[in-house]
Amino acid sequence: MTTTGPLVVVGDLLLDRDIVGDATRLAPDAPVPVVDVGEERSRPGGAGLAALLAARHRSDVVLVAALGDDEAGAAARRLLGDRVDLAPVPLAGTLPVKTRVLAGGRPVVRFDQGGGIPGRPDARTLAALAGAGAVLVADYGRGTADSLRPALAAAAQRVPVVWDPHPRGGPPVAGTRLATPNAAEACGPDDRRTSLRAHAERGAELAARWGAGCVAVTLGERGALLTRPGGTAPVLVPAPYHAEGDPCGAGDCFAATAATALAAGALPEEAVERAVAEAAAFVRAGGAGNRFLWEGAPPAEEVEPAPRDAFELSRRVHARGGTVVATGGCFDLLHAGHVGLLENAGRIGDCLIVCVNSDTSLARLKGPGRPLNPLSDRMRVLSALGSVDAVVAFDEDTPVRLLESLRPDVWVKGGDYRADDLPEARVLRSWGGQAVALPYLDGHSTTTLAHRAARSLPAREAA
Repeated sequence: MTTTGPLVVVGDLLLDRDIVGDATRLAPDAPVPVVDVGEERSRPGGAGLAALLAARHRSDVVLVAALGDDEAGAAARRLLGDRVDLAPVPLAGTLPVKTRVLAGGRPVVRFDQGGGIPGRPDARTLAALAGAGAVLVADYGRGTADSLRPALAAAAQRVPVVWDPHPRGGPPVAGTRLATPNAAEACGPDDRRTSLRAHAERGAELAARWGAGCVAVTLGERGALLTRPGGTAPVLVPAPYHAEGDPCGAGDCFAATAATALAAGALPEEAVERAVAEAAAFVRAGGAGNRFLWEGAPPAEEVEPAPRDAFELSRRVHARGGTVVATGGCFDLLHAGHVGLLENAGRIGDCLIVCVNSDTSLARLKGPGRPLNPLSDRMRVLSALGSVDAVVAFDEDTPVRLLESLRPDVWVKGGDYRADDLPEARVLRSWGGQAVALPYLDGHSTTTLAHRAARSLPAREAA
């Protein structure tokens, strides 16, 4: 059931700064890298980033955070703009500033400045929480959530509350719908176990101790483990793919996505599944350092830099001088021969595009009773293989017209084909491409498997 009222994000606002450059040499007076600075950029951090990420999905986001009139606070206000409604808590001190120095896209050092003590919340802040449709607590251990604990406890009794905890902050209030500690935050000081069973035990214990409905222990590239008090039926939600990129802000993305999903009426399992997928896409697209992900841009999965569209993928790989490899077939029943061929083909170049016969094309080639699996299922199974970068269908008997658009550098076929006799070989030669044949695992074919299954039916019926 969708809740009414705004999504209120409560937590510690930070100002994040990145100094970005390249390091190609060491300093002469110490064994430290010399970073040639290319640019400097700032963004709201902490609860500010979480609020901006939530605002990609909702237009009614209120940020409750400690904020003063210092220079860093003024910069944070400018960067937040009008994308969120700000309900500030007084701050005795200055806004914390985190500065990272990055060389080649990787952090070299980070230094922190400033900080203060949140004051008493005013009537407007308390009213925002009282009228919230859902609450996200982005606790960075600097006191904002603790200053609002009674109001947060009251909110948890009537609306979904998602709490992203911090080791220096207080525990989630009782009644929190979903808490989202990462693996390190869920561990005790003397517990270094990394098995899924250990994570499940910790999550269930935390849910019981905190009085939370669920605890999702985030596990980075492994996804998240959703647990409940009592340790019954933990649910592992794996990441949809291995996301390489800057993980800064991934936890905020996870918590913000889960909060907006719960506010829209999703079950915890559904909320965590969406959160894992979007956090992976967020990292893959550059994390918090990619300003397009939080400046009112579409959700992360819509700007994912590695396209699944075959034509766009081919264009991008060619633009950077890479090698596009393509292969094709019916793939009606995916078997070990197919898998071996695709793995070998994927090693030849920089991407592998699989061209698949449509249902009508396959039926013309194979006759009555085929396909055994519809095109949508065949494409989904192929797309799930790690060796395959994109899948595209064609209606003709051969993919020649499709190849004229894709213009791959290499066309791969398996088995006893003479590569130069293939119709695809002739069209590839027109732009300097090459057709090749790869070894194929003998004794495996869709027809063989289908006949074997058919022969087994009478034996089963007789038994």
